[in-house]
Amino acid sequence: MTEQGTTVHEKNDVSEQMQIRLDKRAKLLESGREAYPVGVPVTHTITEIREKYDGKLEADQTTGELVGVAGRVVFVRNTGKLCFASLQQGNGTRIQAMISLAGVGEEALADWKALVDLGDHVFVHGEVISSRRGELSIMADSWQMASKALRPMPNLHSELNDETRVRQRYLDLMVRDEARQIVLKRAKITQTVRDVLNKRGYTELETPILQLIHGGASARPFTTHLNAFDQPMTLRIATELFLKSAAVGGLERVYEIGRVFRNEGVDSTHSPEFTTLECYEAYADQFVMAERMKEIIMSCADAVGVHQIETEAGTIDLTGEWKWLGVYPGLSEVVGQEITPETTVDQLRAIAAQHEVAVDPKWDAEKLVVELFGEIVEPTLINPTFVYDYPPSAQPLARQHRSEAGLIEAWDLIIGGMERGTAFSELIDPVIQRERLTEQSKLAAGGDDEAMQLDEGFLRALEHGAPPMGGLGLGIDRLVMLFTGVGIRETILFPLMKPEAE
Repeated sequence: MTEQGTTVHEKNDVSEQMQIRLDKRAKLLESGREAYPVGVPVTHTITEIREKYDGKLEADQTTGELVGVAGRVVFVRNTGKLCFASLQQGNGTRIQAMISLAGVGEEALADWKALVDLGDHVFVHGEVISSRRGELSIMADSWQMASKALRPMPNLHSELNDETRVRQRYLDLMVRDEARQIVLKRAKITQTVRDVLNKRGYTELETPILQLIHGGASARPFTTHLNAFDQPMTLRIATELFLKSAAVGGLERVYEIGRVFRNEGVDSTHSPEFTTLECYEAYADQFVMAERMKEIIMSCADAVGVHQIETEAGTIDLTGEWKWLGVYPGLSEVVGQEITPETTVDQLRAIAAQHEVAVDPKWDAEKLVVELFGEIVEPTLINPTFVYDYPPSAQPLARQHRSEAGLIEAWDLIIGGMERGTAFSELIDPVIQRERLTEQSKLAAGGDDEAMQLDEGFLRALEHGAPPMGGLGLGIDRLVMLFTGVGIRETILFPLMKPEAE
């Protein structure tokens, strides 16, 4: 972008502009002024002035109120004895600044023209007025550089490409209101989740990110090394085991909102690092946790004012019925034949071939059922649906079904054809839990990177007696995706990116 707002694309022009701006920085310093002062005497935000005067002044009206405001220069027009600029606050609110010969004097006006570029942060002091065209403005009596930008800002009227928007998110926030709104909406959603749980008597905890043994989910961890102990470590793939250990100690309602890390693929719905909510409640079960999940999501819907969501697959209505669908009945209905826990591997492979679902020859019947459901049925579930009655291997940390053999008490919440969260009636029998984790450790020893390891510390905690409890996991990023309609890279402020090409 040139100093008058036209677009510049060539790299050599960018470096040339940086040199021009560096020269201006040098001139500021040579004259005894600061290019990056420790502060400027702001008296009002641009938003405050807008809220006070918008729609209340006639054209060419003065107020007599003197203010000091600061903002980023996003438009500038320098003409003769009167210069105009648009100053933008961080939330996108703007106001016009007018720098005139009569107001600031010849030297300050000349300095404005010579030293101020688009993207600079400037401080302006003066009277709040309405211009001849009726635009709310500050008629400056002085100005000061608040921070000199050495790189040109993007053009406000042309879109950044997707790569630049994600890699240099600050540029996206600078020029695109939609990007700012996603950040603000995410913050509101996260705060609402906390408010709901705090109101229900939960205590927010912080559990370790560096762990000796990864567990709490089936996922491939990131590995690292702790020099102090000369010990291999992993980054956590879930917060579950430490939170449940806290419940053993008597903290009966606990939760954590935190980053977890899984060394897996990257696509529009998956990121190697993402944010989850996990919460555990003593003397609750999967049905109580379903009530908690619905309360959280509906409270977020109220907070952001979104209850019906348009998608390519149809309209999601959060205010309608939240249905329950069993894994085996749901799969049976879609494939047109009865599927039960007794259905053989060969039968399930034949169904997979019929529906063109790729399978691994090493998968057993339970794994095949879960994968077939995920590929065939899950994408058709648009309105909120609790998918429940899973086979045991799907969730090794869930308790066996209270009345149905060969099933566990666990559900996944599907909205818009995508899993948003999960919950269990938690397995608290340490003997069965040891058997399940032993089976997982055998899978890990056999080369399954996603299998959990045997965690003696967690099993020791269970052996001290855990209360019956329900547990819930909710992907915060996917919740934000639901309410914004954007991919996961848009919901994470600074997502992981490949290194830039040289």
